[in-house]
Amino acid sequence: MRKCVTLGGMKESLPVIDVAPLFGRDEAMRRTVADAIGRACRDNGFFYATGHGIDPVLLARLDRAAREFFALPESEKMNIAMARGGRAWRGFFPVGGELTSGKPDRKEGIYFGSELDGSDPRVRAGLPLHGANQFPARPPELRAAVLEYLDANARAAHAIMEGIALSLGLEAGYFRTHYTSDPTILFRIFHYPSDCAQSEQWGVGEHTDYGLLTLLAQDDAGGLQVKSPTGWTDAPPIPQTLVCNIGDMLDRLTGGLYRSTPHRAKNVSGRGRLSFPFFFDPGFAAQIVPLPQHAARIRDDRETRWDKESVHEFTGTYGDYLLRKVAKVFPELKREVIV
Repeated sequence: MRKCVTLGGMKESLPVIDVAPLFGRDEAMRRTVADAIGRACRDNGFFYATGHGIDPVLLARLDRAAREFFALPESEKMNIAMARGGRAWRGFFPVGGELTSGKPDRKEGIYFGSELDGSDPRVRAGLPLHGANQFPARPPELRAAVLEYLDANARAAHAIMEGIALSLGLEAGYFRTHYTSDPTILFRIFHYPSDCAQSEQWGVGEHTDYGLLTLLAQDDAGGLQVKSPTGWTDAPPIPQTLVCNIGDMLDRLTGGLYRSTPHRAKNVSGRGRLSFPFFFDPGFAAQIVPLPQHAARIRDDRETRWDKESVHEFTGTYGDYLLRKVAKVFPELKREVIV
């Protein structure tokens, strides 16, 4: 049920948790899984998930299509540049086009999200980060693979969030009822070039994720690191697992009991690296307030935060928080989309 993988030759380890029982009805098994998830969220905010229900054949299709896309000339990739996505802010960005802590990352990527057409009220209202995805003409297989992968990850995320709810002593459906009946879903495909080992740039610098839960599929190149009390440690790829980590909003909801842990990535494999992070976040208009049983735990966490900004001090909706964060990653978003 719960194994551990030693990181970086150090004593810290990430648990490997079989989450398959969360899709079933055996309450004893579900609570056993929930207890394991709760320990992982308290200890380091990261764990590997097996039994997540995502077909490896689907991921292989997505991987092949993504590699075909990133092998294209940049001029062709720019046909779906993010600037062409309008207020939905979806599409391709080149190497150096995304910032972490004000520094360009050594990666390129494509931004996707829930596929929404013009009839959706949020799209009609011009809500930023909502709308249709941009898909390239080549390879044509990418569109179907992405949309199927989004659906498969959403099912897995809902189940894992039930485990997180149970681990907090809540009803299994608590998060779906209050925050994720219509979640904010964001998905990225990142390509880290083969020359990263010779560069001083990080593929993606130190950061925490913004929402509730991230599900990450990574290829076998490695490069992901998680911050622990004793330093940075590796989170190596394990076949057919997802790396799961909690985000700032779960940190906020639990008063810091479940912490959003800093992480970073650098490709030192000497070949291209792909990663597929899926972000499962509260509804855009959701007000994120601490759970009553955890409100008294809130403390000033700025000195321990990578960005020196407390997740417990902001006011407003999740959308407000997300836009403020993403605008730092893409300064042009603030100029062109957020009004």
